[in-house]
Amino acid sequence: GGGGMNPRKMKQMMKQMGIDVTELDAEEVVIKTADEELVFSDAQVTRMDAQGQETYQIVGEPETRELGAGDDGNDGGDESAEAAGAADAIPADDVAIVAQRAGVPEDEAREALEAEDGDLAAAIARLE
Repeated sequence: GGGGMNPRKMKQMMKQMGIDVTELDAEEVVIKTADEELVFSDAQVTRMDAQGQETYQIVGEPETRELGAGDDGNDGGDESAEAAGAADAIPADDVAIVAQRAGVPEDEAREALEAEDGDLAAAIARLE
């Protein structure tokens, strides 16, 4: 069974609706949560562009590791302890969302988020 649709027909329908689907050749995908990282090696990653909104789909089995077991998240920049503490308080995903929505570089998005105590909507409004 399954009753699934022919993948080629599905792709054709999505294109008619203005949805562009792209397979990405990803070597590794890392999702960081507050206390762990989910690491997908050799995952199948699909990007869908629909009306300016990008959505990513990851298919694969993640390996779970404790936060900080791999990359420490520091880009090697020379930041003061105060700036590093503030940077850790704002999730990178939030910075990326604000930067994309407001159409600004990530450093500006981070500054706006810090000024608005992490409030995404307020940070976007501040930048627009």
